[in-house]
Amino acid sequence: MVGSLANNIGGSLPARAAIPSYNGHPDYDLANALTRVSPQAQAKAKSTATDFEAMFLNSMFSQMTSGLKGEGPFGDTPGTGIWRSMLTEQYSKSFAKAGGVGISNDVYRTLILQQAKRSSQT
Repeated sequence: MVGSLANNIGGSLPARAAIPSYNGHPDYDLANALTRVSPQAQAKAKSTATDFEAMFLNSMFSQMTSGLKGEGPFGDTPGTGIWRSMLTEQYSKSFAKAGGVGISNDVYRTLILQQAKRSSQT
């Protein structure tokens, strides 16, 4: 989602800076906000956004497997309920780390824009 532009638009970023994209267009709001948010806060926002997406995916995967009956690892025995919950949790974390379904990008963008706005108000 990050593209690079050769020209500096508006003079706020150094030449050849990577401009994030949003819905296929350069996202100058996010690029400007990133200059006002510390790298530590950016890393924390990225981690929080990924964790949020993993939680959402875990909920989806849990619902997908809740009605399964029968034999095997997804069967309906007393031990498989706990095993299945741990499996879906690991699946959701893996999916989120690999890029997920795109929720974390929007959550990250929103968190950064809010932090930049808050830092400019103080």
